[in-house]
Amino acid sequence: MDKMDKDVMRQPWNSERRLTAIGRAALSVPARQAFADRQLVPERTVLDYGCGRGDDVRSLRRLDCRITGWDPYFRPESKLERADVVLLTYVLNVIEDPLERRRTLAEAWELAGTVLIVSARLTWEKSKVRGEEFGDGLLTSRRTFQHLFSASELRDYVGEVTGTRCVSASPGVVYAFKDDSARLGYLAHRIVPDAAWLASEDTTSAIAAVIDYVERRGRQPGVEEMPRPVAELLAHLRPNELRRLVRDSADPEKVSTAGRRTTLNTLLFLAVELFNGRGPFGSLPLGVQRDVRTFFSSYGEACRRADRLLLKLRDDQYVRGAMDASRVGKVTPTALYVHRRAVDRMPTVLRLYEHCASIAAGRPQEWAVAKLKHQGRAVSWLDYPDFDKDPHPRIRSSYLVDLQSLETSHVSYVNSANRPLLHRKHEFLAPDDPDVPRYRRLTESELRAGLYENPHLIGTEEGWAAELIRCGRELRGHRLVRRAAG
Repeated sequence: MDKMDKDVMRQPWNSERRLTAIGRAALSVPARQAFADRQLVPERTVLDYGCGRGDDVRSLRRLDCRITGWDPYFRPESKLERADVVLLTYVLNVIEDPLERRRTLAEAWELAGTVLIVSARLTWEKSKVRGEEFGDGLLTSRRTFQHLFSASELRDYVGEVTGTRCVSASPGVVYAFKDDSARLGYLAHRIVPDAAWLASEDTTSAIAAVIDYVERRGRQPGVEEMPRPVAELLAHLRPNELRRLVRDSADPEKVSTAGRRTTLNTLLFLAVELFNGRGPFGSLPLGVQRDVRTFFSSYGEACRRADRLLLKLRDDQYVRGAMDASRVGKVTPTALYVHRRAVDRMPTVLRLYEHCASIAAGRPQEWAVAKLKHQGRAVSWLDYPDFDKDPHPRIRSSYLVDLQSLETSHVSYVNSANRPLLHRKHEFLAPDDPDVPRYRRLTESELRAGLYENPHLIGTEEGWAAELIRCGRELRGHRLVRRAAG
């Protein structure tokens, strides 16, 4: 035990932790993240360990989750039983005793059968917490305690206590999986989300659903990958007969394109897996195993190619070349900026770049543009909440992950009177995005009006407003019009 721990334990403490349990009208951020990531599904049991007033419990029950909640103050009578998923939501940061904090995390881990989901308040919220230094945190005037974690500190702390390779789901939310298969299944879903199968009511529609799958994935699915209704409708067909029907009906060009895409996605997954710790072939999700068998000569060959891809991520010249060759996004002298709708269209090495940062420190829930530096390896997710509505969106926040140090930083512009804003919106999107023509027309009209003659002035709200006045123009939606006289 170090000196700080001893000092904290010697201090008298009359905890008011119950005062940190706030009421919520909607799901908490960690619960919303876990639900979106399909960790909270009807077939799993869930325990909210330290549930406070139980608002997440009630909300998740309405979403068909089999969840119970326990809290030492609000629900001490609840029975503590092992569950598939354990939520430890904003609990660790209110425990003033480091030994008790660690013990609480270990107890939650013991109760988890599949995954432990840990969340805590982060250091960037320090301005919201007023208090005096106490131990390794702050003691507020209400006698509540807050230990604020950095994103990397939380991930490392959970990993150390649980002895697992953790994944950062979003800033301040960490998943610790009980086995590699669950962790890898989660990573695979993040990289290649499952597409919905077409509805099937008879043999013909079931065959059509398989054809659609083949045109999206580039290979035929195994029976165990099919939804049960599809598998039952096709059970009377011999495998060779089904393959022939699909081969004769599927669009060869779509199948070929899908095969190339799946090959690259598999390499991306294996490279991300190595970044987070690679397991044996048998631990891979079934779909990925079939992709490897279909598109590579062996698992070893697939891993070697993925390893080479990961090595290329360290090469500044290669990364810059990939940015210059990217058909999506805006390249500046220092970085590539890509809208979230186009991120999956970046070259594979750049998708790997962004995914590694998200696994290391979490991708925020709210963001519109990803910024990838071509030197130094850092990714920022920039939140422009009105990107599609505002002709020149104002930034709300920026969350940066340095891949070399794994340090993170967060900047909020909510209270800024002169926020940075965007121009040439079409350049951040893929060329075939349906909004590109409208955004490009606006940019062209602004160029003709002379609004970009002083680029050093137009990067902020005040500078842009002044240039609009100088040029006698104003904006009405995504149209530039002459400013009314007077």
